Amino acid sequence: MRVLGVNALFHDPSAALVVDGRIVAAAEEERFSRRKHGKRPVPFAAWELPEQAMRWCLEAGGLEPGDLDAVAYSFDPALAKPAEEMGLPDPWDWLRRQYAERAPQFLAAALPGLAPATVRFVPHEVAHAASAALASPFPRCSVLSLDGRGERSSHLAGRYTDGRLEVLASQELPHSLGLVYESLTEHLGFLRSSDEYKVMALASYGEPRFLDELREVLRTTGDGGFVAEAPDWTRWAPAAGPGTLLDPAMQPDDAHGGLPPAHADLAASVQARLEEMLVELATWLHGQTGDDALTLAGGTALNCVANSRIWRESPFEHVWVQPAAGDAGTALGAALQLTAEAGVEVEPMGSAALGRSWSDDELADWLRRARVPFTTPRDLPAEVADVLAADGVVAWFDGRSEFGPRALGQRSLLAHPGHRHNLRRLNDVKGREQFRPVAPMVLLQDAPEIFSGGPVPSPYMLFVHDVAPSWRDRIPAAVHVDGTARIQTVDTDQPRLHATIAAFRERTGLPVVINTSLNTAGRPMVDDPRDALELFGSAPVDLLVLGPHLVRRTAFFESGDAPAEGTA
Repeated sequence: MRVLGVNALFHDPSAALVVDGRIVAAAEEERFSRRKHGKRPVPFAAWELPEQAMRWCLEAGGLEPGDLDAVAYSFDPALAKPAEEMGLPDPWDWLRRQYAERAPQFLAAALPGLAPATVRFVPHEVAHAASAALASPFPRCSVLSLDGRGERSSHLAGRYTDGRLEVLASQELPHSLGLVYESLTEHLGFLRSSDEYKVMALASYGEPRFLDELREVLRTTGDGGFVAEAPDWTRWAPAAGPGTLLDPAMQPDDAHGGLPPAHADLAASVQARLEEMLVELATWLHGQTGDDALTLAGGTALNCVANSRIWRESPFEHVWVQPAAGDAGTALGAALQLTAEAGVEVEPMGSAALGRSWSDDELADWLRRARVPFTTPRDLPAEVADVLAADGVVAWFDGRSEFGPRALGQRSLLAHPGHRHNLRRLNDVKGREQFRPVAPMVLLQDAPEIFSGGPVPSPYMLFVHDVAPSWRDRIPAAVHVDGTARIQTVDTDQPRLHATIAAFRERTGLPVVINTSLNTAGRPMVDDPRDALELFGSAPVDLLVLGPHLVRRTAFFESGDAPAEGTA
């Protein structure tokens, strides 16, 4: 059973290949096109397909389009209603539906040899749900999906048992927690359907002083649904206006993130109300299923603060979040859903490293063609740890790229957590706002001593943890203003990274490094070697790790015409 999953209609276009129940490849189009989020989520862009991601997935699986048993498209136009009937102010939404109806023809044109009849529509919320439940390690689990919108709903609550979905509740549009959060993002001056994670970070700088009023307009209904339409935000905080939040002078320790107090307080209030409602929805779902495990998907599941609160306060023993929980993950979910419906057993997702990679020799060839001096040391972790311990910044490019928005040790920027200035330094390297936190990578065996209040292991950086008071002064760059950190636990499944952090611990006593994604503001995460070299050549980074090879900044800019290389 060979299934190609495709997400194309809204944002974060992506593709995923599942063969006989095993996830072979998954990638977002932005990594190829270098357009952040692939495209804007407007009806006029709905026809654009993730053509490069689709072709790469087929190449990774050694398949031609005609070899596919099915193409799973993560939207079913037959379920969609006109926008005006759903209370959505989008006069061009009909165009989006028409493009979806013609998706089989668009896909056949993009993939010559594919029969249009091979294309099957999978409801958007079902694709979200499948991306979590079927990819999880739990054969029987509850699933909660919340995002901006699908065909006519924004939410699905249900249960998967041995690959079969039972839908227990859904919420019709226009009620949508995702759209509420998007509208607040826009009101505060950020880019809608893109910068919601900035609002989550900003919330830590405020006080939820509007929470009681928000409880009146945002509430669950006791039957698995909710009331959620975007209120008039100006009653609490005037609109910030485009660009007003992008002041590079914002200090990470400002009382309100460098913003007017009402803006940070409004972000804190909406974040707190979102968390309360998600806990209520999860608790209702547990009352219906009694399951031990809850799986989460949809864009709302990327809210790691809310995820941790669900883990702490809901009755579920286990909470598992698919790392590409936003719309990109629906390509994977649609493929998994058709696979399960065909009676094929699905293998759990073992890693988010599902994208492109290059062999050691291919990476060396890239460096030679670029005439870049490099070394291939016998003990790379030791040399990288030396640079980190000396307060250098390291660009880390290793193995298959990550599927999803989090840098998880395949495409990362690393630095010393023990120097407070490294938070500002990494934000300067990336050219982003100073209220934004960076994330600690921690050796799995050391995580319980330093972090609490969230699940361990936490390999996908989708939960926040409290930092132990005795550690906050030891790793200040890793600690957000509220005393928390969004951690990634690292074990020997990532041998080179694990060995590097272990070597750093030997030199500093700290089993932690700080990590942020390998990109600059407004650009997608680095994906191929050329992207890495472009960033290294333009940003103040001391060392580039390219697989087993090292490029030092001093050698990079002092080199002559001929590249030097060697084994250290």
